[in-house]
Amino acid sequence: MASAKDMNAANKTYGSFIGLLKWSVPLIAIIAMIIVILIAD
Repeated sequence: MASAKDMNAANKTYGSFIGLLKWSVPLIAIIAMIIVILIAD
């Protein structure tokens, strides 16, 4: 059952990617907002 092992590896990779995305997207949004506020002043 090589495909079952491949799916487990894919699910683990996907899970860590989504976890990273949950933190990076808001962080990038906050940084962008700070830059916009600095430029607007």
